Amino acid sequence: MDQSIFTAATLKSANPGLWTVTQRFACVDEMRGELARFTYQRELAAAEDPANQNASVQIQIRDCARVLRNIIKKRSDELTGFGMAQALWDLGHNIARPDLSPGFFAELTHLFLGLRGEGTRQAFNDISLPPVAGEGRAAARDRSNQLDTLWAEIERRIDRFAFGLDDAAVARRKKRRQKILAVLAGTEDDWQDWRWHVGHIIRDADLLAKLVYLSPDQKAAVNAARQKKLPFGITPYYLSLMDDGQSDRDTAIRAQVLPPMDYVDNICTSGEPADLDFMGEEDTSPIDLITRRYPSICILKPFNTCPQICVYCQRNWEIDDAMAGNAFAGFKQIDAAIKWIGDHPAIREVLITGGDPLAMGDRALADILGKVAQLPNVERIRIGTRTPVTIPMRITDKLADLIASFRNPGKRTVALITHVQHPYEITPEMTEAVNRLRTRGIPVYNQLVYTFYCSRRFEAAALRRKLRLIGIDPYYTFNTKGKEETISYRVPIARLLQEQQEEARLLPGLERTDEAVFNLPRLGKNYLKSREHRDLIAVLADGSRVYEFFPWEKNISETTQTYLATDVPILDYLQRLAATGENTANYQTIWYYF
Repeated sequence: MDQSIFTAATLKSANPGLWTVTQRFACVDEMRGELARFTYQRELAAAEDPANQNASVQIQIRDCARVLRNIIKKRSDELTGFGMAQALWDLGHNIARPDLSPGFFAELTHLFLGLRGEGTRQAFNDISLPPVAGEGRAAARDRSNQLDTLWAEIERRIDRFAFGLDDAAVARRKKRRQKILAVLAGTEDDWQDWRWHVGHIIRDADLLAKLVYLSPDQKAAVNAARQKKLPFGITPYYLSLMDDGQSDRDTAIRAQVLPPMDYVDNICTSGEPADLDFMGEEDTSPIDLITRRYPSICILKPFNTCPQICVYCQRNWEIDDAMAGNAFAGFKQIDAAIKWIGDHPAIREVLITGGDPLAMGDRALADILGKVAQLPNVERIRIGTRTPVTIPMRITDKLADLIASFRNPGKRTVALITHVQHPYEITPEMTEAVNRLRTRGIPVYNQLVYTFYCSRRFEAAALRRKLRLIGIDPYYTFNTKGKEETISYRVPIARLLQEQQEEARLLPGLERTDEAVFNLPRLGKNYLKSREHRDLIAVLADGSRVYEFFPWEKNISETTQTYLATDVPILDYLQRLAATGENTANYQTIWYYF
C-alpha cells in the first residue's frame, strides 16, 4: 500500500467543509468548539434526511462524528500527550508538522470521508447479498439461491488455509516424525510416550536446524534468545508440525515458538523479573500462587513452566525455561493456596493453570485436583493447558479417567481450556486426545490469541470451523496484549472487531460463539463487542489509536481507574498484509471499526 497517497491534501479533499473549519479560527479552542458543532450538525442532518434510507450511511456518520468529537477534547490531549485539535489547526494554517505520518493522515482521511457517509461500507467487493425482489415463496427461493452462492464463496476462502487433518499434511508430518526420531534416536513407541517428548525438548538452534528448515534470521534469533537466557523450547511432536521447505503453510506454527529478533532485542532482561509483569498480576495476588480479579473465580498456579513456550506468553516473566527443574511450587505452598480458596466461600470456580499443569505427573495432578474438589464451595474446576497442541499423547486414557473422576453432575463440573492457534495445528493425535476427554464428559474449550499470523480474512473462521469438527468449542478470542516486545504479533483492535462482525458472523452460531476480549493489566477482561466499555480518545502522530478502557465493575463500584492502550497503526498493519501478498482492498472497512 502506497504511503504517499495519504497527506494533508487528502484531508482537504476528503471533507472540504470540515477542512474550512480548521482554517477559520485564530484560536485552537474556538476551532475545537466549532468542529464539535459541525459534527453534531452533520450527524443530525443525516438522521433527519428523509431521502437517506441507508442505515449503514447513518451509522457511519454517527460513529465518525462521535470519534472526531472525542479525539479533539482537551481531556484527550491531557491523557495522551498529543493535541489533535492543535494538529488540525496547524494543518489548516499551513504550519509544517513533520511529525505527522502517513498513518495519521490515513486515519483522518477515512474519518473525514466517513463523516460525509462516503467511507467504505461494502465488506467484500465480491461477496454480497443484493436485495430480493418480490415476496413470498418465490422471494424465499431467490434468497436461498443467493445464500448458496454466498456460502460457496465463504467456503472457498476458508479452504485456502492449510488444515492439519488433510491427507497430504498427515503424510508430510509422518515423514518428518521419522526424521526427528532418527536424529534423536527414538522409536515409534517413544513417540507415543509424552515423557519422551518432555525429555527431548529441543532448545538448541543447531539441533533445531538439523531437524527442520530454519531461515538464517530464525536461527540467529533463537541463538540470541538462548544467549540472553530467554525461555525457549519446542517438543519433538510440535516440531513435526513444521514444514521442511519454505512454504507459508506453517507460518503461524513457527511464530508460536520461534522468537523474532525484535522480540529478543526489545524484551527486558535486566532488573527484577517482575518488571515484565505486564498484566500486573502481583497487584491481584492475595497469596502466593493465587490470582483473583473477579468475585467468584480465582487462578491457581502450581506449576510455572510448560513443555514449550509461546513467544507472546503473558507469564513468560515467571518462567525460567521450558520444563525448568524448579517449576513445581511444592505442596506446602500449594496446600496453603488451596486452604485460602476454602476460606473464601465466594469462590465457586478455580482455574488451574500456570505454566501448564498437565505437564506435571499424574500423581501430583491427582493430589491437587483432589484437594480442590474437596472444597465445598468449588462448583467448577477448569484446567488451562496447551498439551493437546504441544504433546497430545499426554492425554492418555489414564489421565482422562483421572480428570473425569472429579466430575460430580449437579454438584461439580470439570473442563479443559486449551489454546489452538491455527487449523494447521489440528492433527489426528489432537483429535484423539480431545475425543478421550469428550467421551468422558469433559468439555474442551479454545482460547485463540488474535495475532498477526492468524488475522487474514477468514483465517480465524477456518480455525473455529475445524475446531468444532473435532469437539473443541470456541470460547474467547483475545486481542494480542500491547507488550512492546511482541509488536510483531499485534493486530489493530479494529481488525478483530471487523473479523467478528464480518467473517465470524457468516458462520453458523455454534461455530462463532466465542467472545472477543482484551485482557487488561490489573482490570481483567474487557468485552470488545460493546462500545460502552471503551472510548477511542486519540489518534497519535504515527497513526496509532489510543483507547481508554473502563473497568469491568464500573457500574457496580466506585472504581475510577481506567487503562490507556495504544494500538497498532492500521496503515502499518495493512502494509504488512500487503507484503505477504494479501489484497488489502478486502480489508478497507477496517477504518470504521472503532
